Amino acid sequence: MTEDTIRPDLAGQRIGFIGLGLMGKPMARALARAGAELVVTSRSPGPVAELAAEGMIAATGSAAVAGQAETVILMLTDTKAVETVAEALLPGLRPGHLVIDMGTTAVAATRALAERVAAAGAEWLDAPVSGGTVAAEAAVLTIMAGGTDAAFARALPVLQAMGRRITHVGASGAGQIAKSANQVIVALTIGAVAEALALAKAAGADPAKVRDAIRGGFAESRILDLHGGRMVSGDFTPGGRVTTQVKDLRQAEELAQQSGIDLPTLGLSLELFEMLVEQGDGALDHSALYRLFAR
Repeated sequence: MTEDTIRPDLAGQRIGFIGLGLMGKPMARALARAGAELVVTSRSPGPVAELAAEGMIAATGSAAVAGQAETVILMLTDTKAVETVAEALLPGLRPGHLVIDMGTTAVAATRALAERVAAAGAEWLDAPVSGGTVAAEAAVLTIMAGGTDAAFARALPVLQAMGRRITHVGASGAGQIAKSANQVIVALTIGAVAEALALAKAAGADPAKVRDAIRGGFAESRILDLHGGRMVSGDFTPGGRVTTQVKDLRQAEELAQQSGIDLPTLGLSLELFEMLVEQGDGALDHSALYRLFAR
């Protein structure tokens, strides 16, 4: 089931939000614009103070968030961080609690956490996102969800405040499977655009004009638009960091191994992004892969 945008009215709802990084902060703001009261916490105090100044409630930690809100959203850096926060949340979870993990978390860990949360009488929904900071700021994220029908139905108005295309993919873990598939496509397409524009430059054409020339043809894509634009401008301010791309591709490769499938181009893409980290570009936007090829 896929739901397109229906902007909800979340007035009267109190929602916990843990993780206020590049994506989390604009997502929390989108919920506030929809009328929700936000209880927030993050590893770094700066974003918490910033959002508290905008009227959100600053919590002292993850456990405190669960004590103040029945719906809790996680937007964290990696699987280890999700597991750590979940451990803090679990003692305070009761029937009625819904935990929504909107980061990119390993499938096996997701399913294990969903079982533990269910044992406490609460519900877990994996609902990772795609679209980067641009989509987060505009509240038009693509959201792919895994969990029970009941958990998805309850979460849907909350997700609609942050996203445009929202799909219930299947049971717990299915959203994370979809996100791994998404990240494989994103990584390989970034690589294709980077190599194509580097070829144009090396052969003596203006990469910006080549990009303009092929827009609208079969090569058109959102990545050619946004990431290609970053490549030709040289502005690699992160919307999605190289280090995050590496983490996501490692999870996708692990999932492929667990699923008994060999994905050779995924392995090559991972190696290229790892090379980018090794040369000191890990904090840049993942479109900086262009820097491996362009001279």
